[in-house]
Amino acid sequence: MSVDPRTLGWLSRALTHEMSAVQQYLAQSVLARLWGDEALAKHLRREASEELEHAERLMERLILLGVAPSAGNLPPARLGRGTQDLLAADRVLEVDAVRLYQEALAHAQRMRDPDTAALLESILGEELAHVRELDGMMNGQANHG
Repeated sequence: MSVDPRTLGWLSRALTHEMSAVQQYLAQSVLARLWGDEALAKHLRREASEELEHAERLMERLILLGVAPSAGNLPPARLGRGTQDLLAADRVLEVDAVRLYQEALAHAQRMRDPDTAALLESILGEELAHVRELDGMMNGQANHG
């Protein structure tokens, strides 16, 4: 099967982003637990699990395309001195994800690759929901427990 190399590039970039998100949310969960904020720690651990599920879906697509998945170098997790710092760092991460998935989706649509487009569109929707949730949490309108 001939696969567009740029599509593989987008999928690999997305995988690297998701693995970075897993690392960040998991590290923040540990930090929140150390602060004694069990509700926030539990919320962040759930986010890490969701990002890991995104990574798994991307890996499956890469494997179906005949490519061994490989995430690039992961940047350090963004931490902070308080809950608002963590949420702000997570919002940056999620906004970056939205941009990445919008561009990757546009490419998949141009390449007439409906399977990759469907995967990217699905994850994009989840990332947009993350941004909305973070906005609510940062404004004190949502409970993270």
